[in-house]
Amino acid sequence: MKQLLITFALLALTLGAGAQNVRFNKNSRIVTSEDSPAAAILQRYLGEATGYAFPIVNGSSKKADILLREVANLPEDAFRIGLENGAVVLEGSGKSLSYAACDFLEQEVGMNYWGGGEYDLPRVNTVTVRPRTEIPAFRYRQCSHYLIREDPFLRTWMRLEEPKDLFVDNLWVHTCNRLLPASRYGARHPEYYAYYNGKRHPGSASQWCMSNPEVLEIVCGTLDSLFRAHPEQKMISISQNDGSDTYCRCPVCQAIMDEEGSPSGPILRFVNAVAERFPDKEISTLAYLFSVQPPKMTKPRPNVSIMLCDIDCRRQTSLPENPSGQVFMRALEGWSAICDNIFLWDYGINFDNYLSPFPNLQTIKDNMVIFKDHGVKMHFSQINSSRGGDMAELRPYLVSKLMWNPRASLDSLERHFCEAYYGAAAPQILRYIHTMEGAAVATDVDLFIYDSPVSYKGNILQPALFKRYNAMFDEAEAAVADDPLRLSRVRRSRLPLQYSALEIARTDLHRDNAAVEKQLDLFESRIREFNVPSLNERANSPQEYCKLFRERYLTSQEGNLAFGRPVSFAINPRPKYVELGKTALTDGLYGGAGYVESWVGWEGTDADFTIDLGSIQSIHEIGADFLRQIGAWVLEPKSVRFSVSADGKDYQTFDYKTLEENRSGAIEFTPVVGKGEAQARYVRLFVEGVKDCPEWHYGVGNPCWMFIDEVWVK
Repeated sequence: MKQLLITFALLALTLGAGAQNVRFNKNSRIVTSEDSPAAAILQRYLGEATGYAFPIVNGSSKKADILLREVANLPEDAFRIGLENGAVVLEGSGKSLSYAACDFLEQEVGMNYWGGGEYDLPRVNTVTVRPRTEIPAFRYRQCSHYLIREDPFLRTWMRLEEPKDLFVDNLWVHTCNRLLPASRYGARHPEYYAYYNGKRHPGSASQWCMSNPEVLEIVCGTLDSLFRAHPEQKMISISQNDGSDTYCRCPVCQAIMDEEGSPSGPILRFVNAVAERFPDKEISTLAYLFSVQPPKMTKPRPNVSIMLCDIDCRRQTSLPENPSGQVFMRALEGWSAICDNIFLWDYGINFDNYLSPFPNLQTIKDNMVIFKDHGVKMHFSQINSSRGGDMAELRPYLVSKLMWNPRASLDSLERHFCEAYYGAAAPQILRYIHTMEGAAVATDVDLFIYDSPVSYKGNILQPALFKRYNAMFDEAEAAVADDPLRLSRVRRSRLPLQYSALEIARTDLHRDNAAVEKQLDLFESRIREFNVPSLNERANSPQEYCKLFRERYLTSQEGNLAFGRPVSFAINPRPKYVELGKTALTDGLYGGAGYVESWVGWEGTDADFTIDLGSIQSIHEIGADFLRQIGAWVLEPKSVRFSVSADGKDYQTFDYKTLEENRSGAIEFTPVVGKGEAQARYVRLFVEGVKDCPEWHYGVGNPCWMFIDEVWVK
C-alpha cells in the first residue's frame, strides 16, 4: 500500500494530560490521506471488537473518530498516540504508523496477538486513551519466532525487522564468499585468502587476506554494482566467514595484528578503506569469535557499523556475573568507546538441542539494559524460538517488548503473557519457569549454547527437581483440561521436559525400557500433533530421533563380546578422554547429538586402540559408531582397519572399510562394520582421521575432531 503523504503542520499533543474515554458507534470512521496499512489493521480488528464497520475515509479535514497522520519529526520507528477534538490521533512515519495501530489495539482495546491467526480480542465500544510518545530503545530490532515466517503481520505486531529490510541484497553476515567467491578466485589467486599453518587456504569458508590491495579493489567494485542495483538501501556487510582461528597470519596481516593487539585490526582497516570509498553508505562488519576484541589504534569511520557477537558467553547469569561474560564486557566497553554504531548480536539458544530447557529468561532484561547503556543502536536476539522449543512463544514476546523498552518490568511482562496465553494454567507455568531459573543460579549451571540435557542431570534436571517440574505441568494440564486451546499450549510447552527425560534415560544402562518406550510413544505423538520440525540447528527431525532412539538406545548388549571389556590405546585420544575412553568405548551406552557424554574424541590425529575380550572367541562382526557434527568440527574418519590377534602380538586384518567424504550439515551417527571369520582374543581398530578441516568447512586448515562412542564385537 502507498505511504501516507500528509504535509500539514503537526498539532502538539498534551502528553502530560490524563487519560480520556472515547466511545465508538456505528458511524465511527478512520480518516487518513490515502490507503494505509495502519488503517486496514484498525478497520479489521476494531470492527471485530466493536461490531462496527469503521469505513476508511480519505482526507484531512473530515470529522474523524480515528485520525492517522504521517509526520516526519519523530525518531526512527517512533510514534504518538493522543487525542484531538474528541478523536484518537495516531502519528508516525511509514511502518511506525502501523506500530501505533498495533499499540493502540494492545493497550487501549486489550488485544493480544499470538501469531498464526491466534489472538484474543475483547468486545468493547469504549476505550480509555492514554496520550503518549513511544520511542524504541534500538533503531533496529530483530529476534527469532517460528510463526513470523508464516504470518508477516506478527512481525508488524511485535515491531520487528529483518536483515532484508536493511542490508543490500540481504548481505548482512558472513559475506566473504559472496563478495569474493572462492569458486572464481581461489585457484587463480590463493594470495587473496588467509595464510596460516604454513600455507594459503582458499575456499568457500575461508577468510580473506585483508592486507591485499587487490582484494580491496575487487570488493569495492562488487559493492559499487550492488549499491547501483539497490539504490533504496544503504547498508551492507563485509564480514568474516563463520569459524574461528582461520584469520590471515601473513607477514603484513601479522604486523597489523601485533600493532593493534587483535585480529580485528586488519579487518577494521580494510572496512574503513571501503567506507571511505562509499561515504554515503553504511558498511557493517563482524566482531565475532577471533575478532571480538577491538583494536588498540584504529577507530571505525562514522559510517562503519560493528556487529558485536557474544557467542562464547554462558547464559545462566547476566554478562558481568560470569567469567565468559566479563571477557565479552571488555570487548563491549572497548568498542563502545570508539564506535557509535554497534549492532549487538546476542544469543539465547541451544543450537544442539532446541527442545532442551534453557532457563535464561531472567538474564534477558539485565543484558538488554547493559547493551542500551553502552550505546548499542541495533540489536538481534537469536533466541530459542523454534516450534516446540523451550518457551518458544514467551521468549520472542519478552524480547520484542524489552528491545523496545529494556527497563520494562520483566515480571509484569511474564505474568501478562502467561495469564493471557495459558489462562488458568498460568500460575503453574510461572512457578515452573521461576523454579528452574532459581535452580540454575543456585547450582551455577554452565548454560551454554551448544549443550545437551544430559549436562544438566546433576543440577537443574536432577531427579528431585524433575519430579517437581512434572508435578507443576500435571497441575497446569488439569487446570485447563476443559479448555482445548490452552491445554494444547501447555502440552506443547511441556515437550522440552519430555525430551530431556528421554535424553537422560538413554544414558542409564539400568533404565526400565518398557517405561522409556511408553515415554517415547507419548513424545512421538506430541511432536506429530504440534508439527515440531527440528531438534537442532542442523535440522535433524524429531521423528527420526524417535526412530533412532528405538534402534540405537533401546538395544540389548546380549551377544556383544566387547561389552564391559578393557581398552588400551596406542594413539591416545585427547587428554580429557583418555580415562573415560578406557570404559566408554565398551560400556554399551551410545552418545547423543552432542559430544558431552559417552563419546571419546581424537583431534587432528588417527586413532589406534585394542580391546581385550578376555579369551579366544569366534568373531564374525566388529563395528564402531562415529559422530558427525560439522558445527563442532566433528567429521567421520577416512577409513577403519579392523584387526584381530590371538596373543596380542601378531595381528591379522579382519576387514578394512573406507568412507566417502560427507558434506551433509545434519548431525549423523555413522556405524562402520567389518565382517569376516576369526578366532581371536584381541580386537584392534586403526582409524584414519581426516585430521584437518577441508576447504569447504569453516574450520578450514585447523585440526578437526573424530568421536567414537561404542565398539561391538559379535
